[in-house]
Amino acid sequence: MKALFVFPLHFALQIFNLCFWGGLIIVLGIVKLIPLTFLRQTINPVIANFEIAFGVCSISLLKFFNRININYRVSSELSKDQWYLVTVNHRSYLDVILVMDFAYQRIPAPKFFLKKELIWLPIVGLGAWALDMPFMRRFSKAQITKNPNLAGKDIETTKKQCEKYKLTPTTVVNFAEGTRFTTLKHNQKQSPYTHLLRPKAAGLAFTLNTMGEQFTELLDITLVYPENEGYPMMDMLCGRMKRIIVDVEKVPISHELRGNYDTDNEFKATFQQWLNALWTSKDKRIAMYLNNDDITAH
Repeated sequence: MKALFVFPLHFALQIFNLCFWGGLIIVLGIVKLIPLTFLRQTINPVIANFEIAFGVCSISLLKFFNRININYRVSSELSKDQWYLVTVNHRSYLDVILVMDFAYQRIPAPKFFLKKELIWLPIVGLGAWALDMPFMRRFSKAQITKNPNLAGKDIETTKKQCEKYKLTPTTVVNFAEGTRFTTLKHNQKQSPYTHLLRPKAAGLAFTLNTMGEQFTELLDITLVYPENEGYPMMDMLCGRMKRIIVDVEKVPISHELRGNYDTDNEFKATFQQWLNALWTSKDKRIAMYLNNDDITAH
């Protein structure tokens, strides 16, 4: 019964929050089309702050409508003046908002690698464009077989976009699974992990190869919704969200993690092995959190 009253009001306020901050970002993004370097340098920090403000306001609404405890578990100090590469598991659209909120006063505003189809999503698509987020078009094996020129196109996008991020401290976020976790996808993809899909290594590897020397560290973020694993976003909108865990582990970026993923088969195998080990550790942490109620906030 509570959801009948909470959902429409909460949903309306979340949409208003998105339209307000997204509208401001889009307007300034259009102004950035004026070919003046100093203008872009002035506007970019402003719209990055707007992005963070959207995330903070959205989580504030979440806290208002839900009796919720958000546990932040951060292994060490972070800085807004450094470059970070972030890999995070993907359970819900809420994941993106949580990462934005987490970035507030901790790390630079995040840049997400997005599916190209999202460019057509109202407000979100143009807002992401204005924020210089890369849109990735993924091609199936059948498409690449039919047209071999399509191979590596998404990686070209990664390289071009990463060049922009070298100019100012940036957080680059990669959802390595490539899509949201569902039981159906888990079964279809025959994932060897209990709570995760198989990670895709290419995007992460090419980002490291392009900007590896600039990244201070890799942040492995694990998001867990212990009592709301099924439909976190809907539960949040209906006031049923109870607890969220945001676990952040620093992972050193060694020289061995930088190499040519496209042509060096030995490096490719080594990188995949490293990422699979990272995912195995993440899977164990999720299992631990799901089975352990004694979790303290940080």
